[in-house]
Amino acid sequence: MADTYKKLRLAAVQAAPVFLDRDASVEKACRLIREAGENGADLIGFPEGFIPTHPGWFNFLPDVGDEALLMSRELFKNAVEVPGPSTDALCRACRDANIIAVVGINEKISGTTGTMYNTQLFISRSGQILGKHQKMVPTNGERLVHAGGQASTMRAFQTDFGAISGMLCGENSNPLATFALAVHYPVVHVASWPAHFNASYVMQESILVATRGLAYSLKSFVINSCAVVNDELIERYAATAKDRDYLMKAKERAGASIIGPKGQILAEMEPGEGIVYADVDTQDVIIPKLIHDFAGHYNRPDVFQVALTTEDHRLLINVADSRVRDSTPSNLEMAQSERPRLSHDDGLQAEEVPWIAHSNLS
Repeated sequence: MADTYKKLRLAAVQAAPVFLDRDASVEKACRLIREAGENGADLIGFPEGFIPTHPGWFNFLPDVGDEALLMSRELFKNAVEVPGPSTDALCRACRDANIIAVVGINEKISGTTGTMYNTQLFISRSGQILGKHQKMVPTNGERLVHAGGQASTMRAFQTDFGAISGMLCGENSNPLATFALAVHYPVVHVASWPAHFNASYVMQESILVATRGLAYSLKSFVINSCAVVNDELIERYAATAKDRDYLMKAKERAGASIIGPKGQILAEMEPGEGIVYADVDTQDVIIPKLIHDFAGHYNRPDVFQVALTTEDHRLLINVADSRVRDSTPSNLEMAQSERPRLSHDDGLQAEEVPWIAHSNLS
């Protein structure tokens, strides 16, 4: 008997979060998850930074001006810990709705007070956290509040119908990142977007340019989920008449869509808030893959390869192995010379040891 491939209903969210309010944004996300489940959806994708918002103020306000800094502080105070009470609520909603969700969050690490990550959280039908993807390179003003993502989060996740992957905003245009995901053979990819770019770009045009090509390269279905501009954003962000005019026009545009594995548009959202759906047959990825499998037969590993670093890097490493006692320089020596690297022969991870690392040698 031949293998069977499932038919799915995909859902793309086009909505604004409750600005800088984590709990209210989580509640709104849970409502949308349950709504999509009631409408028979199998997988729902959310916009970038949906909880509690994307830091779009950096496109319009002075980076270190009082207003931008105060909003950045509120962003951190309302950021999400994984796991935590916010993720517990999202997981319950997915379990109740029998749906897989990919939710854009601003993530902070428990016990820290300054660093955040631009993250997609992957949640299973049973309400379990499958994992997360952290944006590898924050874009423009995001760099002021977001750190680059850890290498281990550049991956796909297995579900009952195959692998799913995701990337955030501009990294959906990164060809090396696309290839790194292609080797996992994702059936569905979730591309998460903010409410707007800046006045130099029409975001909705960029979304289609980037993700129709992405779908064609991956031979996957792509869910484009994006936030929307509302009156509150305009009032908080628009520093000039030009800004206001741009944001007013952005308010009238729609960006959510679902793309097929040949790069064709399957469904598009009208302006305003809501969810757009598309019914798909997952076997439709096979013929495109038989023609162009960039992770397989339609490539030449003898000619070129992509190397993906999968180890996370830490600023502080506590060295507790006596085998490196004699070879570990003092702090002064390390500060005066090149920082050393431990090799695999040392029996430790081959990663750079910062000069600030502690040595707990017996």
